[in-house]
Amino acid sequence: MSIVDSKPKARRGKSRANARLKAVLGFALTVITTFLGLLAVTFFIGRVVPIDPALAIVGDRAPAHVVERVREQLGLNLPLWHQFIIYIRQALSGDFGISVLTTNPVMQDIKRVFPATMELATIGTLIGAVFGIPLGVLAAVKRGSFIDQIVRIIGLVGYSVPIFWLGLLALLVFYAQLNWVAYPGRIDIVYEFTFTPITGFYLFDAAWQGQWDVLWDLFRHIILPSGLLGYFSLAYISRMTRSFMLNELAQEYVVAARAKGLSEARIIWFHALRNAAVPLMTVIALSYAGLLEGSVLTETIFAWPGLGLYITNSLQNADMNAVLGGTIVVGAVFVGINLLSDLLYRTLDPRTRSR
Repeated sequence: MSIVDSKPKARRGKSRANARLKAVLGFALTVITTFLGLLAVTFFIGRVVPIDPALAIVGDRAPAHVVERVREQLGLNLPLWHQFIIYIRQALSGDFGISVLTTNPVMQDIKRVFPATMELATIGTLIGAVFGIPLGVLAAVKRGSFIDQIVRIIGLVGYSVPIFWLGLLALLVFYAQLNWVAYPGRIDIVYEFTFTPITGFYLFDAAWQGQWDVLWDLFRHIILPSGLLGYFSLAYISRMTRSFMLNELAQEYVVAARAKGLSEARIIWFHALRNAAVPLMTVIALSYAGLLEGSVLTETIFAWPGLGLYITNSLQNADMNAVLGGTIVVGAVFVGINLLSDLLYRTLDPRTRSR
């Protein structure tokens, strides 16, 4: 190969490397900008809320000089821009202050309660995906039929009915009347002081230790709140699956596959669904992030000791360090999953790499 022929290839390789570098830098800039925006929002919320952090610590009956000294220790006497810089530095190091309610570092409390929220959201997402995807596919294949209408009604109810009302109704029916599930909470008081969690994920810990009676009790506690979250996830996933499948079934490759004599089941499940799987993975990831951040009401109704209940109790007790710390963690997780799903989408779908 001549030198003249190698020059265009070198230019193309260099342009590809520059494009990848720009993509990486753009992604990093997006992450940094989004996280700084999240910190800015939470910081100014903490300053706008009519709650004095110093009074929340010492009480409203403390002498004025004590309140002023605490304000100086917290840096509340500094200019607002200086407070924001300190806030960013502390947040990046994981220091969200001390919780007034528990007297523990906020990050320590979050590490204790966040696994419960993750466990609840993970099972809810699994329920939503396992049942939502087949329902969405069925609705797309049977478009306009009675089955399609039923699936769309299920999704509409999941979007429309308030979660607190559905949760109270579920407790009334399945706990109070039928006694199929355990009472609100995460674990029975009988096992609360004998079961020793290792990772904070109780189901995994109980199975790992072979405590099957504890595992059954944990299952009876988690099935109703996770099923409720799973229903709302199912509504979203089934609707998006139906939309993706309708788009794929209208493509020319489906017509060609039918002309070749392939079975309808193979066309639907091995061709159309496989092509719809890439955007569907993004939908499932966003649904998971939504359950992580949106389980506050569910945890409150079912007395689930997760991050949502922790933030709610802290807000009721004017514990702004805990509220803002929990908000930052939830926001960071949501942003992280959102960006990760976008990166995964671009990686798995070659058509989007040039965009």
